[in-house]
Amino acid sequence: MAHLLIAAAHKSSGKTTVTLGLARALRELGLAVQTFKKGPDYIDPMWHARAVGRPCYNLDFNTQNRDEIAAMFAEKSAGSDISIIEANKGLFDGVDLEGSDSNAALAKLLGAPVILVVDTEGITRGIAPLLLGYRMFDPAVRIAGVVLNKVAGPRHEAKLREAVARYTDLPILGCLRRDERLAVRERHLGLTTPSETGEVETRIAAISDAVRASFDLDAIRSLAATAPPVARPPSVPAPADAPVGAKVRIAVARDTAFGFYYPDDLETLERAGADLVFFDTLCDQRLPDADGLLIGGGFPETQIEALAANSGLRADIRAAIESGMPAYVECGGLMYMCRSISFGDETGDMVGVVPGDAVMNPKPQGRGQVRLVETAASPWPACDGAGGEGTRINAHEFHYAAIRNLPAGLDYAFDVARGEGIDGRNDGIVVQNLLATFTHQRDTSRNPWARRFVAFVRERKAARLRTNDARAATPMSRRPTQSQLSTS
Repeated sequence: MAHLLIAAAHKSSGKTTVTLGLARALRELGLAVQTFKKGPDYIDPMWHARAVGRPCYNLDFNTQNRDEIAAMFAEKSAGSDISIIEANKGLFDGVDLEGSDSNAALAKLLGAPVILVVDTEGITRGIAPLLLGYRMFDPAVRIAGVVLNKVAGPRHEAKLREAVARYTDLPILGCLRRDERLAVRERHLGLTTPSETGEVETRIAAISDAVRASFDLDAIRSLAATAPPVARPPSVPAPADAPVGAKVRIAVARDTAFGFYYPDDLETLERAGADLVFFDTLCDQRLPDADGLLIGGGFPETQIEALAANSGLRADIRAAIESGMPAYVECGGLMYMCRSISFGDETGDMVGVVPGDAVMNPKPQGRGQVRLVETAASPWPACDGAGGEGTRINAHEFHYAAIRNLPAGLDYAFDVARGEGIDGRNDGIVVQNLLATFTHQRDTSRNPWARRFVAFVRERKAARLRTNDARAATPMSRRPTQSQLSTS
C-alpha cells in the first residue's frame, strides 16, 4: 500500500496544485491513484476526483476517531497502486496545542512519508533553516523530500537548490515556476469548485504537464513504496448494508449551487436503504418523485438569479415539505429554504419554509469545529445506540451567511456548545419534518446521521402509507373533510 502525504509550512503554499498535478501525472502513467484530504473540506476533494476519476475521502480527527481514520484509509486505498493524502493548513497546525489533530499526527498514524511543499516567493537561503526546523520539531515525522513552488526563474531555482543541498540532506523532488495557468482560483469559501471553472480539464492538464516535466516521479513512487501497510483495526468492522425494511427514495440536489457532500456519507445513505435521485435546482422544474429530500452546502449566493427564476421547483419543494416530506438541509441548503438570499446588491426569493432571510456578510459568521448537543426537538430516531436528547455531536461550519428576521419560539434540534450555528446558541431549525442547519455533519460511529435520516424517512413513509390505507378503507361518508384535516 504505497502512500505519502503532501504538506506545507502554511496554508496557500500550493498543496492542492501539487497534489492535482502529481495525482494526474501518476494516473497517466497507468497507475490507479486514490486521494484523501485531511480535515473537513468539500472543494479540494472535488478537484481531486476530477484529476483521478474516483472519489476523494476525508480523514478528520474531529469527527472520526483514530481507528476510523485508519479503517477508512485501508478500505479506500484497497485496489489502488498509490494513495496521496493532501494536508490542510501547515504540517504541524491543528486545534490541539500538543498536535494530536495535526497533519503530522496523521502522517505518524498512517506511517506516511511527507513531501513538504515550500512557497519560495521571497526566499532563497532561508529555505534551509525552515527545513531544518521542521525536521527537528518532531523527528517521528518522516519529512522525506521537498517540492519548490512559485519559483521565480532559473537563477532563483539555482539558489534554492544550492541552499537545500548544502545545509540539509533532503532531496528536491520537484519544482514549479510561478505560472497563472497552474493556479486554482480562490474566493470567500476557498477554491472555486470544478463546476464553476469551465477550463477545469485544461487547468489540471497544465498542472500535470508541469509536474511531469520537473518532478522525479520515479523517486516519488519509490518513496511512497516505503510506507508501511495500514490494516483495518479490529475495532472497526467492515461496512455492511444495514438490515432495512422497504427501500426509500431520497432526492439529492447536486449542481453548481449545491454540491457539498462527503462521498462516504452518500455511500452510507445507500447502504442504509436509500436510492439517491439527483436533481438540479437551477434547471429541473419539478422535484423528483421521492420520499425524502437532501440539500447540502454550496454557493447558492452565486446563483441567486437562477434559483429565484426556477419558481416551479421552489414551489414544488415548499409544497412537499409543508405536506410532511422529511428533509435535511445544511448551510447553503438552509439558505435556500429561507424566504430570500441577499448577496451584495442582489436579493432573490427562495423556497420560504424557513421564516427568515439569508444575508451574506463580508466576514465569516461561523467557522471551524462545532460541538452540538441534541435537543428533544430533534426529529430523527436513534441508530445503533447513538442519537437522542443530550447526544454530543462533533461537526464543522464555514459560512459567511446569517439568518435574519427569525421569529421567536422556533424549535431547534441542537444547542451549540462550541461554534456559532444560527444564533450562537441554537442550530437546526425544525419545521414540519424539515431539519435545517448551518452545521455540516459527518456519518461516523458517534454520529450516524445518514443512517438516522434514512430511518426517519422510512418511518414517515410507513406512517403515510398506513394513513392512506386507513383512508381507503374508510367509507366516503365517514372521511374527514379538508377543513377537519387542516385543524387536526
